[in-house]
Amino acid sequence: MNDEIRKENDRKKLFLWSYQDAIRDVSRLEIRLREVKQMRIIPAFVADGMPHGSGGTGDLSGYAAQLDSLERRYLKARYRRIRQLKAVTDRIEALTEQREKDVLTYRYILDMGWEEISVKMKYSWQHVHRIHASALRNLKM
Repeated sequence: MNDEIRKENDRKKLFLWSYQDAIRDVSRLEIRLREVKQMRIIPAFVADGMPHGSGGTGDLSGYAAQLDSLERRYLKARYRRIRQLKAVTDRIEALTEQREKDVLTYRYILDMGWEEISVKMKYSWQHVHRIHASALRNLKM
């Protein structure tokens, strides 16, 4: 395989993996959002031996600003995920060969491993790779 074809295939794979990247972005933001909300519910215990006021909730403006910022980033990430799914699936569905569509969908949308795809499609691992190579050749960017 010459360098030009390899670079083109790498570019196509990067595009196809962009949906999984978007999923991971959303997941990380969900974790951060849960952590920020949990930190507000369970205040930190300060064991420094110094007297502290009781019953006060402290300043909520910083917390509210942080929560609002995270929620906005989360919504943008979810919207990006939806856009990436549409972009990737539109390109995959434009292929004419059904087996190529299946391999790309299993690999890049469902994030399945090669062995899992082989079993699902009832093809050898090598044959699945040949279908994948053909699908990358036929994928229009």
